[in-house]
Amino acid sequence: MTASAVPSPPPGTGLDASAPRTFPPDETAYDCRRLRQWITGDATAGGVSRRRLLTLLAATTAATALPGAGPARAADPTIVKPLPPEWFVRRGTNAETRWEALRGTGHHTPNELFFVRNHTTTPVLDAHDWRLRLWGSGLRGTPGEDRPLEFGYDDLRALPAVTRTVAVECAGNGRGHYTGQQGETVSGTAWGLGAIGVARWRGVRLADVLRRAGLSSSAVDVQPRGLDAEYVSGGESLGRVRRPLPLAKALDDVLLAYEMNGEPVPYDHGYPVRVLVPSWVGIASIKWVGDIEVSARPLFSPWNTAFYRLFGPAHPPEGSAPLTRQTLKSAFELASGATFPAGERQVLHGRSWSGAGAVARVDVSTDGGASWRPARLHDDGRAGTWTRWSVPWTPGAPGPAQLLARATDTAGRRQPDIAVPNTQGYLFDAVVRHPVTVVRGARSTPAGEGTP
Repeated sequence: MTASAVPSPPPGTGLDASAPRTFPPDETAYDCRRLRQWITGDATAGGVSRRRLLTLLAATTAATALPGAGPARAADPTIVKPLPPEWFVRRGTNAETRWEALRGTGHHTPNELFFVRNHTTTPVLDAHDWRLRLWGSGLRGTPGEDRPLEFGYDDLRALPAVTRTVAVECAGNGRGHYTGQQGETVSGTAWGLGAIGVARWRGVRLADVLRRAGLSSSAVDVQPRGLDAEYVSGGESLGRVRRPLPLAKALDDVLLAYEMNGEPVPYDHGYPVRVLVPSWVGIASIKWVGDIEVSARPLFSPWNTAFYRLFGPAHPPEGSAPLTRQTLKSAFELASGATFPAGERQVLHGRSWSGAGAVARVDVSTDGGASWRPARLHDDGRAGTWTRWSVPWTPGAPGPAQLLARATDTAGRRQPDIAVPNTQGYLFDAVVRHPVTVVRGARSTPAGEGTP
């Protein structure tokens, strides 16, 4: 069934009378309920048996479920776009943006500099052949996976479009600092702070598509699934990457994006259409979306049971609720190990961001945390994106130094000195110690040089 055959809602309402209204999601209450439903088995996890999920969960609590990134390779066909070493650090099937490469690029991350997080290989798809298939018990008529409602690429582009500036950030961004800075052993890709990017996205509201597809009052969960290859863990396929959203979030601010910074979304970032979930961990923003299950029962997948939850001594034995909102971070637009001449005035630049609100304040220390002073903010505080800042600095005596940046957001959160660890290394939020060296004379390294 094509989108043109989907019945339209009554004029002037945008939604049938029986469907739920849009309202701000109560994420904490929903996640607590979701966790209880998972523990008691009152949920569905199509494509993966509950026994297999429990096996993965047991392995995760022992910090062995996620494979390491593996050795970096000089060339890797898993990513389509060029990855020059002055812009990216290769991390297995992923590519981390170097912060020094962002210096002077403006608020939006250029597409060619945007980090890449792939579970498998970037698929090269054709927009002409692409279809978005919607199905499940949460739609009127309960269309099955074998007889879904379909929208083509042109169908989506014909719907009212919206444009939003939004960050996408991997839940494991900063994971490497659990080990490098705190001495913790965690599993997963050892990202620095470069698994984030901000773009100007254009697309259609997921809410508009759900309503046109015939959203039912019984719907509770919405699960997008990607068109990349099936993900294999422990020798067993877990299927294509998918992760459910509560209906409240899906109707709130989620986009189906087909443009990125004024261009069609590039292959590595979800062409022809990707999901965009503002302020939430990146795994929720499914790339290369191919189908969406709308369910009258809670949905689960490996990506919200075994993965993307918090396990460890500081967390419940069964793990935390599935991760949603991102945490608070700051980074310098500067290479690690950069050098500066003693006695010469510098201007340090950086960016801070939070998933809970806008950045309200940034404080910077140039003496390893002994003293702090406020940075100048260059952007009006906005939720869902970062704030650029700067602070002047005249280096003193030659020798090693540590630069620190600490953000406070409008929700009242401030970056701590130590991040509470978890076995998979998610949501690192501590102040990062950025090493530099002060040297005699005029010798210094540009922002783009230093130790990776």
